[in-house]
Amino acid sequence: MSDNSNVYLIRGARVLGGDPGDILIRNGVIEAVGPDLEAGGAQKIDAAGLIALPGLVDLHTHLREPGREDAETVETGTRAAALGGFTAVHAMANTEPVADTAGVVEQVWRLGQQAGYADVRPVGAVTVGIAGKNLAELGAMTDSAAHVTMFSDDGHCVSDPLLMRRALEYVKAFGGVIAQHAQEPRLTEGAQLNEGEVASRLGLAGWPAAAEEAIIARDCLLAAHTGSRLHVCHVSTAGSVEIIRWAKSKGWQVTAEVTPHHLFLTDERAENYDTVFKVNPPLRTRQDVEAVREGLADGTIDAVATDHAPHPVEAKEAEWAEAAMGMTGLETALRVVQEAMVDTGLLDWAGVADRMSVRPARIGGSEKLGHGVSIAEGAPANLMLYDASAGSEAVDPKTHASKSRNSPFAGLPLPGRVYATFLRGVPTVLDGKVTK
Repeated sequence: MSDNSNVYLIRGARVLGGDPGDILIRNGVIEAVGPDLEAGGAQKIDAAGLIALPGLVDLHTHLREPGREDAETVETGTRAAALGGFTAVHAMANTEPVADTAGVVEQVWRLGQQAGYADVRPVGAVTVGIAGKNLAELGAMTDSAAHVTMFSDDGHCVSDPLLMRRALEYVKAFGGVIAQHAQEPRLTEGAQLNEGEVASRLGLAGWPAAAEEAIIARDCLLAAHTGSRLHVCHVSTAGSVEIIRWAKSKGWQVTAEVTPHHLFLTDERAENYDTVFKVNPPLRTRQDVEAVREGLADGTIDAVATDHAPHPVEAKEAEWAEAAMGMTGLETALRVVQEAMVDTGLLDWAGVADRMSVRPARIGGSEKLGHGVSIAEGAPANLMLYDASAGSEAVDPKTHASKSRNSPFAGLPLPGRVYATFLRGVPTVLDGKVTK
């Protein structure tokens, strides 16, 4: 191995969409950023016309391992993440067994280290078995090698207000955060699709917006009462955005995320009972889509998080009521954000970096691992190169690295292409292909 094997000179990249310049990477660190850089023996990458962004950080990824390796593994999920421009992902706890102990979160963390495509930050369960009855071993998971700081029963709401209060109080001691799946269970029993015209027309049980909004309002009040950190998962309604905006105006420690599919798709997609569009929370109305876009643009919503939820074919190819909920999203997230937010003028590329890297890294604690930091001299070389000018190409899930094919964007033309992803100065993706 040559002395320059870990030296890369990226030429002509537009950092955050700005003027073209060069980026010199040596031994995992950005050594210099500027025009006309030179480095003898460096591996040169022509990035003319490409946008350089900090490596993306996903706060909400289902990697399925352990227990559901038929849908995804840590290796295949992080390969998909790298192809989407992500250098860190937060792995949700609803595995089999549930990630509610130090042993399970350490297993997930070590699998991520072994795969090497993206840093894997396990999210611990709030309650034992995500059953909503007793608090899980939060302290033990924090003290483990995985150093968990985010906890969520995602897929299930921590609906008991006293239990939610206790969880918020517990994590306050070490600066942790509770990420809530906001869904009042009594209001969504048997619910199948957003409550409204489409559900009525299709004869599907309605899923009211109030089921999400009631929990968010309650938990914002609990966060204020405890002085602790609350993160709201997959915000989907206009009312939710308004509640979060109100909570933030009070100075409460509340953050929120929105998924690419809730930024782009409406419940009208379900007109033909295509179960690829069945998701929790459900796709909402055009007015809701516009509201979450505005919330992301003005910073009320802090982050784009994929809620990448892979399922095997048989779990989706079923009657609507029996089909699994969830969609894949890692490999299409940035392309969707370009279409929904950048090309519409709602965000510039610096805003994309803020919502898809800087803020999620801060919320989930991965900034301590060198994610979500500026592309600047001395910073860890976790970054990605994106071709925003690539013509729109139809999404083909068969080409994805994920083991599952349940993409709601299948067949839809989306702009852009991830050209390269660097994890600690080593390319995991180059010219749109995984490098190992």
